Amino acid sequence: MPDATYLPWPPARVMITGGAGFLGRWVTRRFESAGAEVFVPRSADYDLRTATAIQRAFSDGRPEMVVHLAAVVGGIGANRRSPGRFFYDNAIMGIQVMEQARLAGVRKFVTVGTVCSYPKHTPVPFSEDDLWAGYPEETNAPYGLAKKMLLVQGQAYRDEYGLNVIHLISVNLLGPGDNADPTSSHVIPALIKKCLDARDRGEDAIEVWGSGSASREFLYVEDAAEAIVLAAERYDGRAPVNLGVGREISIADLVSAIATMTGFNGDIRWNASMPDGQPRRSVDPRRARQLFGFEARTPFEEGLQRTIARFEDARVGSVAAPA
Repeated sequence: MPDATYLPWPPARVMITGGAGFLGRWVTRRFESAGAEVFVPRSADYDLRTATAIQRAFSDGRPEMVVHLAAVVGGIGANRRSPGRFFYDNAIMGIQVMEQARLAGVRKFVTVGTVCSYPKHTPVPFSEDDLWAGYPEETNAPYGLAKKMLLVQGQAYRDEYGLNVIHLISVNLLGPGDNADPTSSHVIPALIKKCLDARDRGEDAIEVWGSGSASREFLYVEDAAEAIVLAAERYDGRAPVNLGVGREISIADLVSAIATMTGFNGDIRWNASMPDGQPRRSVDPRRARQLFGFEARTPFEEGLQRTIARFEDARVGSVAAPA
């Protein structure tokens, strides 16, 4: 049975699934700067939906700790188009990676879940104690439930096998380097691209899904990476823990802020025939502060400015690049 108190810090070898992704790159840097040897099983070499590929990853990486970040993610549109894929891929990856971690004798397993797992009408701020108080918002439910099953698995594996599994629940992230593909991106990169495109083309309006009344909470990606590493180092409990700021912003105010920061001066046209998604999202961040000392440091406005600046830099680079 693993002994959580015996794991050295930093662990000599850490496997980070999804370590080449938006969040994963920052988590990888944090572990490497602490002196850990990090192994990232890239999807081109290891299909984490298959047991044989996962077994190879454990054989090649020989991890003492696993941080499971790999996920199929996207905005409301992507979730609506591919609910089966979002459920199956996320569930099968997490279930099999955790099982192989158990069989390989991994000392600690860190699961990063999603705020989409909360019930649709959870009282704000979301408390971890309300996680099972209802069904998730419909457009995100397959994804949210797939990730939520990893909490159940982790607690079951802790009880039966003594595997030290912790479960973190992250709010939406923002920061430089996020996916801007309009078919699969989340709300902030999608809105930034939409405003920049409209500005540069001289268009007088953009269309935004929903009514603008829904709210979201955003955690800067570097802060999220810090939270994950702190939890990996200091937290060994079975209870899920929110990673967030405790501040929500309406989509209407978010669009207004992005339009102002990008210099788009046209009209915002709301397409109320399209879904808002979950009505409100904002978590109670106190448990993370109490259990492993995490508190977000990057103000939302500063994080948004950095994100937009990176988008602007990328656009300048693409224009300047030779054909």
